[in-house]
Amino acid sequence: MAEIKLDKQHPLYQEDLNVILQTKGLDKLIGKSILITGATGMIGTCLIDALMKFNKKNANIKLYAVGRSRDKAFERIGEYFDNQLFNFIEQDVRDPLPKNLKVDFIIPAASNTHPLAYSQFPIETIEINYFGIKYALEKAYECGATVLCTSSVEVYGNAYDNDIFDENYTGKLNLSSARSCYPESKRICESLCQSYISERNINVKIVRLSRIFGPTMLESDSKASAQFIKKALTNEDIVLKSKGEQLFSYTYTADAVSAMLYVLLNGNIGEAYNISSFDIKLKDFAKACAKIAQKRVIFDLPTKIEENGYSIAMYAVLNNSKLKSIGWFPKYDFENAINKTLNILNKI
Repeated sequence: MAEIKLDKQHPLYQEDLNVILQTKGLDKLIGKSILITGATGMIGTCLIDALMKFNKKNANIKLYAVGRSRDKAFERIGEYFDNQLFNFIEQDVRDPLPKNLKVDFIIPAASNTHPLAYSQFPIETIEINYFGIKYALEKAYECGATVLCTSSVEVYGNAYDNDIFDENYTGKLNLSSARSCYPESKRICESLCQSYISERNINVKIVRLSRIFGPTMLESDSKASAQFIKKALTNEDIVLKSKGEQLFSYTYTADAVSAMLYVLLNGNIGEAYNISSFDIKLKDFAKACAKIAQKRVIFDLPTKIEENGYSIAMYAVLNNSKLKSIGWFPKYDFENAINKTLNILNKI
């Protein structure tokens, strides 16, 4: 499969960054310092691009981007390496953050977030999530920073029938497979946040992200939505490895970053907020990609390794009314989001 490449200068991507920069309260970041882990990921890259664009408007935000590979970071965000407001820290998030570092905000966004990673590296998945948030909280305790915990729809477990997940929902749990490495480690991350709030009076806010897609996706992303997008970009038939009846909430990357910043700057300490833009069945996602590429949707059985990483959830729909109640609303519907993704990545 041909390599996908993000064109950061594409007018539609720049338009996305401008949407993010309209987030209410963004002026609170002017002159502040922010540490972001998972700097080369889907969320991290978009977040850094937006904040560095804000710096062109004299925001004077000092950014500390953490990643475990300087070479990979150079490929994704290398254009900022010579900027005096940008600092790259090469380290594993499972290690403590530098002692002499003092920041105002911390966004720990490093995580294994796709099925192949869950299947092949379940221990690493748990460790990255747990130690990533633990050392972020420890750093916040040292320097008085505010932490934005990036949690997931998967903390709700599996729905009973067709329940919609609000922030107080608890679904069915399944601990009998290594696939639980992701949802259970995200649960302990949230629990650890509440513990630091209670015992050490740390400022922490929590976002629970739905499934994310967009032009900052990684080549290695094995989520079904990412596979559909990559097939469409390379003009291949879209492969669906189930009947596609799963109904999930999704968020376009720019909406996700905008919502995260909104909660960081306007949300309440200790509270969790669901982030989602729209709900769509997996087969309809596949059909939309196939239609744009003028190809077919074909059905295929997953390999054992793939199957081990798949969620068994058939219904995971987020209620985002709490986030709307404090003033954030999604800017992108599905058609707009998928067309933007394919245009930016492929210059259709």
